[in-house]
Amino acid sequence: MKKAYWTADEFAARREKVFDRIGSGVSAFLHGAGPVAGFELFRQTNDFYYLTGIEVPQSYLVMDGARRRSVLYVPNRDPHAANEGGGLGAEDADLLKGISGVDEVAGLSCLTDHLETAAKIFTPHSPSEGRLACQDTLRAAARSLAADPWSAGWSRDQRVREILAGYCPAAEIHDLSPILHDLRLIKSPRELEVMREAGAVCARAVAEAMRSTRPGVYEYQLGAVADYVYRMNDVRSEGYRPIIATAGNIWHAHYYQNHCLLEDGELVLMDYAPDIQNYTSDIGRMWPVNGRYDATQRELYGYIVEYHKTLLKYIRPGVIPRQILAEAAADMAIVIENTAFSKPIYEQAARRTLTFEGHLSHPVGMAVHDVGKYFDRPMEPGLVFALDPQMWIPEERLYVRVEDTVAVTENGVEALTSGAPLELREVEALIASRGLIQSFPMTLGDGVRELAFQ
Repeated sequence: MKKAYWTADEFAARREKVFDRIGSGVSAFLHGAGPVAGFELFRQTNDFYYLTGIEVPQSYLVMDGARRRSVLYVPNRDPHAANEGGGLGAEDADLLKGISGVDEVAGLSCLTDHLETAAKIFTPHSPSEGRLACQDTLRAAARSLAADPWSAGWSRDQRVREILAGYCPAAEIHDLSPILHDLRLIKSPRELEVMREAGAVCARAVAEAMRSTRPGVYEYQLGAVADYVYRMNDVRSEGYRPIIATAGNIWHAHYYQNHCLLEDGELVLMDYAPDIQNYTSDIGRMWPVNGRYDATQRELYGYIVEYHKTLLKYIRPGVIPRQILAEAAADMAIVIENTAFSKPIYEQAARRTLTFEGHLSHPVGMAVHDVGKYFDRPMEPGLVFALDPQMWIPEERLYVRVEDTVAVTENGVEALTSGAPLELREVEALIASRGLIQSFPMTLGDGVRELAFQ
């Protein structure tokens, strides 16, 4: 039996916060994801799931601010989906109310009647995040479509807003996205519980990939190890495409081809996390293919690990990120002064890290690059973000980073992905043990693999 992560009270409490933000007598309207094409697994959009927990395609939510009532609109049950062992519909009103805590469930035919009298409606204007998506990737895709003269350029989001305006011509339409983004930024205790599990599974997957690393293994095979861990732990999908880079591929921060061979003397960078109940994590570790960091790798990666631990020490509620960066930079300046770098360019790169403001990188939650802005406000308990100190050495095309998903607590910080070793000696000890790839080699051979990449 699957673990129960959510209660209807959780979703109801979130909707109450929306009512408080939009004001008395104002309505909110949200649409869920459309039907999947082909054999994709359905994943609800983040905003819709955040307020309902409902995983039914083509669902809609109307929140009546005058009565503080929420109505969920869903299609009738799909016989084809029922044949596949799933597919809830309007006939399952009691079950849907039990999941979401809404006041009423109705069929789609009732939706327009209930909207016609609304005078002011808030609806999200930001792109709807679905599977393997976040706001930055969706906006990049939208820009590409807009530049394509053969593309109509319409998204489901745009089309729904156009239809909404047509049905409610007298209503003022306002953007609900800033409100939802601000609410999603600070996680509830239940959200933190889910993200704690996502972080633990993520860290276990990366640790198992470390254990399986040897010269002659392929980047994608480390991804297969992680996928095994994910599937064995009831993970429906990954949170984003895996970044598994070795040698020169590491320079490309979001490299995803993952088809290169791991070679003796090189490092591997892995950044790959699961999606658990529409919440993900974020991680970054670098380790030696042959199991031992050489002198240069130890010098550079060791410096970033030390920076990571220093930043972690200063994260706490009530301070803005720039203060944390300044406090950590003061400590790291002493580290630099006491370090005999093997090359001047390495020392210069280390000093540049002290002025880089991206080490406290981005929110993490329902999307890996989650919504909400926190850099210019005091940190609060429940804020979850990527701690990701980074260093670039362009003269040698070297990129060094180590990343954890961390949550601000009442007294400090909790690293949700700490289960993957950070200290260099611990990493080396783990790689020395036998991994899944060595225990269960199941490849078809180099000839088949070489043919696949021709």
